Amino acid sequence: MNYREVESSAEYVARLETGADWREEIESLARAEDVEAGWFTAMGAVQDADVWFYDQKETEYQSVTFDEPLEVAACVGNVSLLEGETFAHTHAVLSRPSGQALAGHLDSATVWAGEVYLRAFEEPLERAHDEATDLDLWL
Repeated sequence: MNYREVESSAEYVARLETGADWREEIESLARAEDVEAGWFTAMGAVQDADVWFYDQKETEYQSVTFDEPLEVAACVGNVSLLEGETFAHTHAVLSRPSGQALAGHLDSATVWAGEVYLRAFEEPLERAHDEATDLDLWL
C-alpha cells in the first residue's frame, strides 16, 4: 500500500458553468487556485456524458456515451498531476428519469447545473504509469 498523511491547505465551493465540460470545470478551479492535490465531491445535472469502464483483462478503457439529460446523483474524485498537468480523476453516479443508475469514470459531460466542493492538500500528488495495472496511479 502506498499512503501518506495529507494536510489541508484550503477549501473551495464552486458553481459549474452551464454548457461547460464537467471535469474541465473542476480542473480549471484547481489551476486557478494552484491546487496540485485535493479531494472533491459534486452534484448537479448534465446534458450528456462519456463514461469509461476499465477492462482489467484487456487493460484498457471502454467508453459509453449517453446523449441525454442525466442527474449527477453523486460525484467524487481527486486532483493530482498527470505528466505535469492538472488532472481531475472523476467518478460519478448518473441517473435517468426512471431512476436507473449509470456509473463509472466520468471522462466528460456537458454541465446543465453543478456544484462542487474541493478540499486542497498542501503537498502535490503525482501520477505515473503502474506496470501491474497499466494505469497512471499516484507515486
